[in-house]
Amino acid sequence: MRISVFGCGYLGAVHAAAMASLGHDVVGVDPDASKVGMLASGRPPFYEPDFAELLASSVAGGRLRFTADPAEAASAEVHFIAVGTPQRDDGGAELSYLEEAVATIAATLAPGSLVVGKSTVPVGTAAVLADRIEEAGGRLMWNPEFLREGFAVQDTLRPDRVVYGVRDGDDAEAVAMLDAVYAGVLSQGMPRIVTDLATAELVKVAANAFLATKISFINAMAEVAEVVGADVTQLADALGHDARIGRRFLNAGVGFGGGCLPKDIRAFRARAAELGVGDSLAFLGEVDRINLRRRDRVVQLATEMLGGSLAGRRIAVLGLAFKPDSDDVRDSPALEIASRLLEAGARVTATDPQAVETSRTRQPALDYRVVTADALADAELVILLTEWREFRELDPEEVGRTVAELRVIDGRNALDREAWRSAGWDYRALGRG
Repeated sequence: MRISVFGCGYLGAVHAAAMASLGHDVVGVDPDASKVGMLASGRPPFYEPDFAELLASSVAGGRLRFTADPAEAASAEVHFIAVGTPQRDDGGAELSYLEEAVATIAATLAPGSLVVGKSTVPVGTAAVLADRIEEAGGRLMWNPEFLREGFAVQDTLRPDRVVYGVRDGDDAEAVAMLDAVYAGVLSQGMPRIVTDLATAELVKVAANAFLATKISFINAMAEVAEVVGADVTQLADALGHDARIGRRFLNAGVGFGGGCLPKDIRAFRARAAELGVGDSLAFLGEVDRINLRRRDRVVQLATEMLGGSLAGRRIAVLGLAFKPDSDDVRDSPALEIASRLLEAGARVTATDPQAVETSRTRQPALDYRVVTADALADAELVILLTEWREFRELDPEEVGRTVAELRVIDGRNALDREAWRSAGWDYRALGRG
């Protein structure tokens, strides 16, 4: 099929390349000429495992191209919208990019074409946009994305479910068109849920709200564990054996970040207030506060370990991305903590396997090192903030010969505590009293 993807950021670029790999003819549309140029040459503008190979092969195979001219997408049978919906100052979602994309598509929409929203939006948005698309002679469906950074290619080509939101019951023709797009995915037996527009919109934000709540719950338990001398990792293991709870996302640490969970729970709360049901999601405010307190705790713990003052003290920060296997530093706990240590007067050397350059654009004042050993040299305190494999597998004996003092804060509970303590380190972790 002929497919367009409007918005070639993280979501859109991966989706476009994945659709091309399924055999479709795809054009990605984005107003950013520099991004378009990189993608058109087969070079990814961000780091994501397996994406570079998928992009290069799709471009080289002739089924994927990119442009800044939306007119080149006019002949598409299916138009995907994957633009960003960033957070406004009041916590709500900024929809101007989405509205612009819809207006652009509607202006050249061929009769009978299908427009498919993938962007995360406040519930009720799709119904408004459907009117505009129908006036232009097309149909609108909502098909939320469930990508995990670090697994985006896998989650696009082998999702754990596919959700279709349709306006008028079971719109068989529209559903059949989207089935044709996803034929290669659905043939693997993936569950397909056809529902109304509002439910499809809610699936995405409800999933993120639930995950954020689960992460903040175990971090709240970590706060209690530190006071009473309990071990939050053993607590999580014990809780995880309960099939009603499960062990996934029960890892206490510095909390969640990135471009989705923080903004999505705030936008969800803002939308609930607009709908008159703000009390229903009031608990998400505490979820957010618990998450942010973990960042405070790392700075507090670092200050305690260094005698009450950070001024002039040499600290090595391992990890800047909000999670491993990503270069994304949007709302990253790691980058914020590193910045706050610097503001407190510490001499911070920071490193990350992929996120040094993305961090530098947001916080140029930090001393960045590409090589981990260079960041560790002469450090009086080491803080692990992103659990990249190469950091988890560091040899405490070898690291001990590089640093000035054997102090470490394991901000992700990712290190082997006994191995580090046996090597003489003053080892501290969140929630392990």
